[in-house]
Amino acid sequence: MSSSAFGSSEASSSSASSEASSCPPPPSSHPLAGHGWDVGWAAEFAPYAEQGLLPGRVVRVDRGQCDVVTAGGVLRADTAFVTPHDPLRVVCTGDWVAVEPGGNPRYVRSCLPRRTAFVRSTSSKRSEGQILAANVDRAVVAVSLAVEVDLGRVERFLALAWESGAQPLVVLTKADLVPDPVALSYLVQDVETAAPGVPVLSVSALTGDGLDVLAAVVADGTSVLLGQSGAGKSSLANALLGEDLMDVRHTRDVDGKGRHTTTTRNLLVLPHGGVLIDTPGLRGVGLWDAGTGVGQVFAEIEELAEECRFHDCAHDSEPGCAVLAAVDTGALPERRLDSYRKLVRENQWITAKTDARLRAEIRRDWKRKGAEGRAAVAAKRGHWG
Repeated sequence: MSSSAFGSSEASSSSASSEASSCPPPPSSHPLAGHGWDVGWAAEFAPYAEQGLLPGRVVRVDRGQCDVVTAGGVLRADTAFVTPHDPLRVVCTGDWVAVEPGGNPRYVRSCLPRRTAFVRSTSSKRSEGQILAANVDRAVVAVSLAVEVDLGRVERFLALAWESGAQPLVVLTKADLVPDPVALSYLVQDVETAAPGVPVLSVSALTGDGLDVLAAVVADGTSVLLGQSGAGKSSLANALLGEDLMDVRHTRDVDGKGRHTTTTRNLLVLPHGGVLIDTPGLRGVGLWDAGTGVGQVFAEIEELAEECRFHDCAHDSEPGCAVLAAVDTGALPERRLDSYRKLVRENQWITAKTDARLRAEIRRDWKRKGAEGRAAVAAKRGHWG
């Protein structure tokens, strides 16, 4: 089956079935409304309804099959017909799909076009992206207060979140381990400096502090829960669900890390509204074509760069650099600039691996900077001589 089946406006042919209603109910009263079904999805699905296919949302994917929630309940379906060569177009948790009303095995026939997609680069040498969740409105980045907060990692998660099209939210978990309210407020402020324009909440699944605020935030739309192993995502999911559905294990005292208690991405309906996608702990969070996301995380640097003398200023040693001037005055923390440089370089590298023209441009830039560096050294030697 070609990849055109993914997001195609043409529904795959299938015989009509009595299971599919010829006159679907309004989206607001649709049985899948609690899973995020709305007017837009109804319009996208209309061609498939005419083919007798059923709408459903993928709640779990594993080994070429997926669990799809439909108006009649959860179905097990094979994804063989919509498994393209592009790893970013495989069926993913959060996708809306057109599934056969019957058959053994039953097949997913097509996926509706995604509104958003959270993608990271894989650790393989093939320069592939990995999609973690689809059609997400909010990306909740869980950060444990059991260990020292890694602001650089927070910025990395936020770059991917912004790039996905979702609204980021940082949740500082295990706040009960920081009983001093003043110390907790300082930690929140530190994270806020690394997350301009992003809400930062401190919560405790153990005591319940902050959970009411978080529950109100995620009660609308679809949220994906992201973070490292040991960040407390499963405990947070259980607290929001009001029951222990997700396995929880203790983290190591030495570094606060935990084993993967969640091994698949699961879509869960919250009791007070909203949908939550829980994900396994992420040890590696590589950027994947996230230039726009990086720019949003470091919005203040991007704004300062507009005042630089040179439009292609690298904010390294160029004269008239407004970014370096802000570092000198203390208006911009040097750590922020270092993190910005690192993520920009990484994103350029991963993009260049799949873009021959960009690779050539980067090589030319490296050669130019190398020549300038050698010329500067030669000039200094001549001056000393």
